[in-house]
Amino acid sequence: MKITQDLVLHVAKLARLKLEPHELEKFKKELSSILEYMDVLHEVNTDGVNPTFHTNSMTNALRGDEVWSSQSRGDALSNAPKLLDGCIVVPRVIE
Repeated sequence: MKITQDLVLHVAKLARLKLEPHELEKFKKELSSILEYMDVLHEVNTDGVNPTFHTNSMTNALRGDEVWSSQSRGDALSNAPKLLDGCIVVPRVIE
């Protein structure tokens, strides 16, 4: 695929990048080299190679859910500097 300056500008627009005129040629060369390397990788024979989703063999890295008691509402609110009707009062941030 031939990379043109219009394509570079289109990709920059999608990425919300503002490119200077002197940067266009640099990115055109870099994108072209990436696509050329992808063509090289496309030629590699991968028959019989299973897809790899993770680099390690872990099947589940998450712990199981456990139920335990939590802090009571009164204890949680006991350190609040100011309360009103059981809620923490905070300074207004929108005027």
